[in-house]
Amino acid sequence: MRTRKGARAGQYAALLCYLVFLAFPFLWLISTAFKPARELASLHPTWIPHDPTLANFRQAFDEQPLLRAALNSLTAALGASLIAVVIATPMAYVIARHRTPLAKAATGWVVVSQAFPFVLVIIPLFLVLKNLRLIDSMTGLIMVYVVWALPFALWMLVGYVRAVPAELEEAAAVDGAGRVRTLVSVTAPLLAPGIVATALFAFISAWNEFFFALVLLKTPEKQTLPVILTHFIGAEGVADLGPLAAAAFLATLPSLVVFALIQKRITGGMLAGAVKS
Repeated sequence: MRTRKGARAGQYAALLCYLVFLAFPFLWLISTAFKPARELASLHPTWIPHDPTLANFRQAFDEQPLLRAALNSLTAALGASLIAVVIATPMAYVIARHRTPLAKAATGWVVVSQAFPFVLVIIPLFLVLKNLRLIDSMTGLIMVYVVWALPFALWMLVGYVRAVPAELEEAAAVDGAGRVRTLVSVTAPLLAPGIVATALFAFISAWNEFFFALVLLKTPEKQTLPVILTHFIGAEGVADLGPLAAAAFLATLPSLVVFALIQKRITGGMLAGAVKS
């Protein structure tokens, strides 16, 4: 009994250390965002600002077009998430309900595609988009985000589809409903929570993405929020720390709120495929 209690205490202690490790950068970011310049230059930094100020936020908005960049990020993230879900939903239905060699190949593609790093695919993507004349365009960026988000969206939705009892679809077929009618009227309403969670996850991925946006977008008016944040770093690598922390804090808030809302559904989607009826 003592050994079990000791092991449980050790697990909680390790979990607490891990949470502190994860929370430290964000807490320090918040602290830095509200510190005046003299506290940022202090040789003895403190967690809580002695004289909190909003000057860093005002300076960040004055120096960089954060609202326009946020609108660009919102456009790309919304477009990519909606298109990815529209494509992934029928594909997930086919993979989950029809165990054909093609479905197995699609599942293998989902797994293998996650192993490719960004750097490996950026040159082929750049050449393809250049031939399509989609470099430096929001349409091209959305296409890239859709391709990148589609494998994980498909993987999540397959788990949700498998969690829907096939008997419901068989009953609809007995009543005379076709495949499309069954998917739209029977399966899709039951998949609504999973579809929403998948769309929000794709939204978070696109909202936070930096590398593709940096390479593909050249016009300053089209750049997304993560790219604009790099403008707070000077040519010599010296960061304007206060405004940078303020802008980064504002850019992080949407992702944190959305992830807090969907994290339980994401976990459910990952585990749903393991449940057998």
